[in-house]
This record gives sequence, structure tokens and C-alpha cells, in this order.
Amino acid sequence: MAEKIDKLDIKILIELQKDGRRSLREIAEKLDVAEGTVYNRINKLKKMGVVENFIPIINHSKLGFDLTAIIGISAEGRHLIELEEILAKEPNVTAVYDVTGEFDAIVVAKFKTREDLNAFVKRIIGMKHVKKTYTMLVLNVVKETHAIELEKLVEKVLG
Repeated sequence: MAEKIDKLDIKILIELQKDGRRSLREIAEKLDVAEGTVYNRINKLKKMGVVENFIPIINHSKLGFDLTAIIGISAEGRHLIELEEILAKEPNVTAVYDVTGEFDAIVVAKFKTREDLNAFVKRIIGMKHVKKTYTMLVLNVVKETHAIELEKLVEKVLG
């Protein structure tokens, strides 16, 4: 039988989303459970693929990557996956999405200069099997996170 996620798992995920560097002891104390329980639950969530990795949230602007581009790409259908795999390996790319609608893929990437962005877009449009691109430049970041507000969605998550 497949393992299920319960409310304690969700509470642990909420704590990890707040700060993935917190010790197991701190999380256990906050949730009023044993440290071993937190350890076992996190390992279960890793095994299930719910937790894939623990990474810092980096402010790319502080490193000089002030330009965020969202690029829609139309490609020859049978080559889409191949193109997405190539684009996913680009160092400036933070996300590649296979989408429905006007475009076949959406790429999100960050750049230090307009020249870097220009060269990247020209490289994409020059790729074999790319039909067209549409580039949007982010003017202001209102919200940017890979986290969702689990505490507000617990019932939906647990079904």
C-alpha cells in the first residue's frame, strides 16, 4: 500500500518551507513531536519524492542578475522535448515549462545585461526546429517563489 501524507507531514513541510536549515530538534519542538518522528517523516517525504532537495533561496538581483525574461517558444512538435532539454541545461534558465496555448514552451531566465539576454534570445531563435519566440521582460517582481501556502491549502492537499 502506498504511503499517504497526513497533517503532521504537511506541518513539517510548512516548517521546511519557512527555513530548510532548521534543525530537526527545532522542528520537533515547534510541532511538539519527537525528533525521531521528524527525521522519519522527512525521510518518508524524500522517498515519496515530495521533498526533492534542500536549496537556499538566492536573491539573484544581489548578484547582478537584474533582468528576468519570460520567453514563449513555438517549435516543431516532434522536436519540442529535445529543445526543452537543451534549454533546461542553459545556466541562466531557472524554469522550462511545457505548456498549452499559443506557445509550446515557456522559459524563465535571468541575465546581468541586455546584451546577455539578446544573445540568448538570438541563440534560441537560431536553433533548429524553433519556429518563433516571444520575449517578455519582467518590470517588477510582485511575488517569486516555488513554495505554496500549504497552511491555507491543507484540506485540498489531503483530499
